[in-house]
Amino acid sequence: MRVKPQNVKFDKTAFKSLGSLVKYSKKYSVTFLVAMVLAMFGAILNLIGPSQIGKITDLVTEGLKIGNVDMSAVLSIALLLVIIYSVNAISFYLEGWIMATVTARLAKKMRKDISSKINKVPLKYFDGTTYGNVLSRITNDVDMVSQSLNSSLTTIVASLALFLGSLIMMFVTNWILALSAVGATIIGFLIITLIMSKSQKYFVMQQESLGLINGHIEEVYSSHNVIKVYNATNESKETFEKHNNSLYKSAWKSQFLSGLMMPLMNFMGNLGYLVVCVVGVLLSINGMITFGVVVSFMIYVRLFMQPLSQIAQSLTSLQSASAASGRIFEFLNEKELEDESQKILVLNPEEVHGNVEFKNVKFGYSKDKTIIKNFSAKIKAGQKVAIVGPTGAGKTTLVNLLMRFYEIDDGEILIDGVNTKNLKRENVHQLFSMVLQDTWLFQASIKDNIKYSKEEVTDEEIYEACKTSGIEHFIKTLPDGYDTILSDETTISAGQKQLLTIARAMVQNSPMLILDEATSSVDTRTEILIQKAMDSLTKNKTSFVIAHRLSTIKNADLILVLKDGDIIEQGSHKDLLKQNGFYAELYNSQFED
Repeated sequence: MRVKPQNVKFDKTAFKSLGSLVKYSKKYSVTFLVAMVLAMFGAILNLIGPSQIGKITDLVTEGLKIGNVDMSAVLSIALLLVIIYSVNAISFYLEGWIMATVTARLAKKMRKDISSKINKVPLKYFDGTTYGNVLSRITNDVDMVSQSLNSSLTTIVASLALFLGSLIMMFVTNWILALSAVGATIIGFLIITLIMSKSQKYFVMQQESLGLINGHIEEVYSSHNVIKVYNATNESKETFEKHNNSLYKSAWKSQFLSGLMMPLMNFMGNLGYLVVCVVGVLLSINGMITFGVVVSFMIYVRLFMQPLSQIAQSLTSLQSASAASGRIFEFLNEKELEDESQKILVLNPEEVHGNVEFKNVKFGYSKDKTIIKNFSAKIKAGQKVAIVGPTGAGKTTLVNLLMRFYEIDDGEILIDGVNTKNLKRENVHQLFSMVLQDTWLFQASIKDNIKYSKEEVTDEEIYEACKTSGIEHFIKTLPDGYDTILSDETTISAGQKQLLTIARAMVQNSPMLILDEATSSVDTRTEILIQKAMDSLTKNKTSFVIAHRLSTIKNADLILVLKDGDIIEQGSHKDLLKQNGFYAELYNSQFED
């Protein structure tokens, strides 16, 4: 998808984003203020030097005329300059240290808030946003804000102080030379203003294109095998090239326009020197000023022009910070899940029996498309419930609603007679263990992966779970056994990963269990072992099994047959076959020659 240029101007969107950044950084306002004061103080000290150098020039010039230079006066002025420039260096050092510290803390806070926000936004947000785009905000955009603030905020303050101070000192020294220098820089201001108004939209495009390309790369590498199998490498490359070209164009235009500022400012600076030299020589010849004034003025012109270049660069950097912060706050301002702090009702997992009831449940991922139309069912404690049906019938959606990953549009879901809407989501999640079709393991030891988020689990419970799930033999063949670190370098099959997640579900020991195609990634022999382990795992527990291979759910107490979001049949395996309906058709189709 190509990002189209947006009609964004620095005085609207950029200032709005920067305003949000100022509010967000309120906690660090005092620290920022101290850094800016130090930067301003250092800039002011710079303004004292030229007048003192002019005095030294006049002393030397007059001394050469009479054949006797007052070295004591020259040395005293030189000592004063050493002290001034030393204090100046210390001020800028402290300012740099403070800014590096506070921007790093601000970036840390941003990443923490984004990470926290990820857990608060509904899953619906991620249905329309790539993971790579979200990751780009927590990495590239946060880094851009941190680096831009560190390099530009105090620079702008110091440059403004130096600019205004040198302007005042120029007029105090000689108003004719001052007007000559200022006239040469007015054109520079006009050009900078024009460039800033045109380049901001490309900085916004650059950050958006960066998010798109990160999202594409994340998708490509997470499904690399699929791309290879379907020979979609060229198509993937074409998509990458499209995003990459979009990023190149926006980055080139933004950097080109911002890069024009330095050459233009150098030209204005050289023009200023030329004007001061010509006018200064004329005034000096006519005896209106001394040679020391010309020397001082040359330094003031440099100090006067230098801030313009620095301000131009800093404003360019702030444009990038504005675009990045806009994306960050766009995510931080996303609608969150309903606040549940007022809910006090809690179901203790150890006391829950596992009775589940669906009452006229209706749900759709969008308002104009209802998936679950009118779903009702009663599941008794300890029953093994199989959910079957064609693709798109609503099987996984039903589980997502049960776990409150999504909120139902109408109806009720009851656990032991309690409406799940009256419970906190965390409490609902405590009541279930899940084994999904897509395995998830993190880079840590096998033991840590199995007891994930449940530190009180003993080693004996872990060993027993691995023995029951059939993964114990494999673990013992590894060099470090249960302490083996799982990483990209660890050779482990998809089936073995699934067995580890099953062992994890066993040690969680929740009163209810959800199995979503848990045996889809294993061979027939392993499937038999897992099936036996499942029988042990689901004993005295209410379990929900989503299965496409109907041979694996023959022993289910209740089979719910879904089609187009409704239960069209329910009963045991034998009863449904006797009905010779939709379930019988599905079952028999899997065994046709």
